[in-house]
Amino acid sequence: MRIIALSTLKEFWTKNLAFSDAREPTLSWYRHVLKADWSLPAEVKQDFGNASILKDGRVVFNIAGNKYRLIVWINYSYRVVYIRFIGTHAQYDEIDAQHILSQRIDRMTLMNIQPIKTDADYRAALKEIEVLMSAEFESPEGEKLDVLVTLVEAYERKHYPLDLPDPVEAIKFEMEQKGLSVKDLEPMIGKSNRVYEVLTHKRSLTLKMIRRLHEQLGIPAESLIK
Repeated sequence: MRIIALSTLKEFWTKNLAFSDAREPTLSWYRHVLKADWSLPAEVKQDFGNASILKDGRVVFNIAGNKYRLIVWINYSYRVVYIRFIGTHAQYDEIDAQHILSQRIDRMTLMNIQPIKTDADYRAALKEIEVLMSAEFESPEGEKLDVLVTLVEAYERKHYPLDLPDPVEAIKFEMEQKGLSVKDLEPMIGKSNRVYEVLTHKRSLTLKMIRRLHEQLGIPAESLIK
């Protein structure tokens, strides 16, 4: 999937140290979604059983043991995942997740496509994408959405790169999303005492463990090798 508005995530972690514990599980979420190929809401639900599927492409994810809520807007045809909001439950309760900052397409207000050179250009492109997120596949608006997302992705790779998550945090994230116990990890890591050692950073992952965790849980390999 093509995930954009990464600045929303980074600014949430860095502007308030009280929210720094959202960083690792959100990095794990990012790496998981980056490898996904969702064409339908049901496929999101298969990957994230506790996600809430709303209307018109909106999805709410639970992050860090349900401490935080992450709202995205998905255009499935173009595989675009637009991050709209991340916050605590209290902050989430103050917004309308279904209609957060949504706009309708107005062909007369669409800006011309231009290179993204500054933060102001970047913010303007995100606003333009916001207008285009409901565009249908291969429509003029859809083609413009595709190009703008490509420009934003390039800008964010340079200015808002996201680190790989801690491997243990990536495992814990998958355990939380899939409702897995220590016992469930034994086929991939070994006996329960070894699983506990891995989960407490007392034992490093071996290549065999990494391969099994990747193959059986779908954890991106790069998230396990850091």
